[in-house]
Amino acid sequence: MRVLIVNKFLHPNGGSETYIFKLGAYLASRGHEVQYFGMEHAGRIVGNRVEAYVSDMDFHGGVRASTFIYPLKTIYSAEARRKIRRVLEDFQPDVVHLNNFNYQLTPSVILEVVAWRNRARRPCRIVYTAHDAQLVCPNHLLKNPNTNALCEKCLGGRYINCARGRCIHGSVARSVVGSVEGYYWRARRTYRHIDAVICPSAFLKGKLDTNRDLNGRTAVMHNFIDKAARRESEIGNYVLYFGRYSEEKGVNTLVETARRLPDIPFVFAGSGPLEDRIEGLENVRNVGFRTGDELDRLIREATVTLCPSDYHDNCPFSILESQERGTPVVGARLGGIPELIDDGVNGRLFERGDSEALADILRDLWAHPEKVEAYRAACRRLNRDGLPQYYEKLMKLYEG
Repeated sequence: MRVLIVNKFLHPNGGSETYIFKLGAYLASRGHEVQYFGMEHAGRIVGNRVEAYVSDMDFHGGVRASTFIYPLKTIYSAEARRKIRRVLEDFQPDVVHLNNFNYQLTPSVILEVVAWRNRARRPCRIVYTAHDAQLVCPNHLLKNPNTNALCEKCLGGRYINCARGRCIHGSVARSVVGSVEGYYWRARRTYRHIDAVICPSAFLKGKLDTNRDLNGRTAVMHNFIDKAARRESEIGNYVLYFGRYSEEKGVNTLVETARRLPDIPFVFAGSGPLEDRIEGLENVRNVGFRTGDELDRLIREATVTLCPSDYHDNCPFSILESQERGTPVVGARLGGIPELIDDGVNGRLFERGDSEALADILRDLWAHPEKVEAYRAACRRLNRDGLPQYYEKLMKLYEG
């Protein structure tokens, strides 16, 4: 089978890129031919035979008011259609597997896949993995960043609320572009051409089902994990956070919690825009971004790991990776997180942004190591899907 994986970034950038690189490599190992389409970038590590990529552009860098064409390109991209057409005609895929495409590639690529398969008179399934709520929420977070309030006002196609709330980086111009983008593709009913939508959480499935063109095409498939050796590890007596140092990941909550617990050591492993907030906390050791054996050891030896997301996180790899190594997680009670943590059985849940509640949970676990050991035992009994199991489910969607 020939599979074209589409994602705006083709370099290591975040969870969706981790997903496409690992999935693509596994598909190739099972005898499938895999190529990739997205933006050109100096760090690009995958590609396609005809070397056709969209010019690098950064919507987060700001809508340039002096350039009329720039906001238009974030809604509809003639370049993306032209470039993906070259790949389609050369590669002749059986499946186009979409990932993150809005704003940089735009849904224009869907129209071109449909036009190509009609012109070529050959079947080609369109499968989409939803890494966030972008298709129903223009800022993809289901949250107004200006008020810090969780928000579902745009669900059902009421995209004007994005502009009203200045929901994209607090900018009126960018938020208007987001609203227009939502209305434009809803009017064209472009998403009805997607044959199957993979939702990494039941929570996200419920939100995407509010889009009339996606309802009935969604399926829940929690993210796959890299299977790790199940072995006993000595607990190192520290609380671990690993991931991006950003507001949406709950780093502000982490910092406030650490301040409340001066006698409990924390280890932070990651990088991001809020790194300066960590500096100066005497009970926090910032070890920076870690991967491989170093990260594996940090996770295994932690008393617990934290997932304090401040938005509706979907299916965090940090939870799956921790539980796979027998380390319980304390996570925020929102999004897809409660689907992974059974409160009081294999970890704990707290209300979003409540640093006092999180501190109380950590104090309790620190004072009662027997609870931690019970949670660790429960984690070791979990059996999440690895790539082989995920692959079998994916093939059913690919084959229709």
